[in-house]
Amino acid sequence: MPAADLSILVIDENRIRATIIEEGLREAGHTRVTVVHEINEVARVIEREAPDVVVIDLENPNRDRLEHFFTLSRALKKPIAMFVDRSDSAQIEAAVEAGVSAYVVDGLKKERVKPILDMAVSRFNAFARLTRELEQARSELEDRKVIEQAKAILIRTRGLQEAEAYALLRKTAMNQGRRIIEIAQNLVTADSLLGPKE
Repeated sequence: MPAADLSILVIDENRIRATIIEEGLREAGHTRVTVVHEINEVARVIEREAPDVVVIDLENPNRDRLEHFFTLSRALKKPIAMFVDRSDSAQIEAAVEAGVSAYVVDGLKKERVKPILDMAVSRFNAFARLTRELEQARSELEDRKVIEQAKAILIRTRGLQEAEAYALLRKTAMNQGRRIIEIAQNLVTADSLLGPKE
C-alpha cells in the first residue's frame, strides 16, 4: 500500500499539538487522517476506522496513561508512533515490549512527523516479517520432528532403512495428493493408538 494511502489515526488530547501532527501528515500527502481528542473514544474509533497506523501524542505521560496505550499497542498489531515530552528508561523499555514502533521523546515538530511515521511503518513491517519467519521456522521444526517419528515407526514396523522409510512417506503423500507431514502425523497418531499398552 502506498504511504499516502495509509489511514492514520492521531490520538492527542491537546488540540494544538494534534494540529501540528495533522498538518505534518497532510503536507506529506496523507489524506486519510482522523484525529481523536477524547482518550475515552479511542477504542470505538479504532474499531470504526480500522486505521493502518496510529500516532499517539502524550504531552505529560503518567504511568497509567502509558500503560493504557501500551495495552492498546499489544492488542492492535499495527504500527504505532508515540510522541512523549518526557520519559525514562523503564518507559522506553515498556514501549518496546508493547510493540510501539517509534517512541519519540521531546521531538514533536511538524517536519519530523512524516519521517517518524515512515520509520514506524518500516520497523513494524520488519518485525512482523521476522515474527512470521520465526513461526514458520518453528512449524518446520515441528514438522521435521513428526516426520522423523514416522520414519522411526516405519523402520521399526517394516524393517526399512531410513531412506526407504522417507521414500514410502513421500510416495504415499503423492498418491493421496497430500503433504508428507499429514501422512507422517496420521502414522504417528495411529501408532500411538495401536501401540502396546503401558
